[in-house]
Amino acid sequence: MNLSNIIAHMISEMMENNDEVEIQRNTLAQTIGCVPSQINYVLASRFTPERGYLVESRRGGGGYIKISRIHCDRGTAMMHAINAIGDAVDERTCRSHLVNLVYLDLLSQRDASLILAAVGDGVLRLVEPQRRDAVRAAIVKQMLLTLQA
Repeated sequence: MNLSNIIAHMISEMMENNDEVEIQRNTLAQTIGCVPSQINYVLASRFTPERGYLVESRRGGGGYIKISRIHCDRGTAMMHAINAIGDAVDERTCRSHLVNLVYLDLLSQRDASLILAAVGDGVLRLVEPQRRDAVRAAIVKQMLLTLQA
C-alpha cells in the first residue's frame, strides 16, 4: 500500500463513526512518518466536495484540519457533479468524475462503463481535436441527466 493510501485509510478510519474529525497535520505526519505536505495532498485529492467531504484548515502551530462529511440528497449531489464537468472535459478527467460518482453510489459501475465507452477518445476520433472535449462534456452531462430522471 502506498503512502497516500495509508494516509487516506487512516483518515477514513477516524471518520468511520463520526461525520466530522479534527486532526493536527504535524501530529498525523509524525505518526505516519511523512511530511505534512503529503497530508495536504491526500486531503486535496481524496477528501474533496465531489467525494462528499469539506476540509477546513488553519496554518501555523502544527495546523489543524477539520474534515466533515457533506450530506445532501441524490439529486443535489448529481447536479453538483454535472456542473463540475463544465463546458469541456478530457477523457482522463471524465473518468475521474465517473469514478467519484460510482464511489458516492450515485452511478452504477455498469452505467459508468457505458458512458466511458461512449465518450472515449477512440469513439470521438472523428470529432475535430479542438472540439472533442466540449462534445464529450455535452454527451456526459446529457447521459447523467437522463440517468437521473
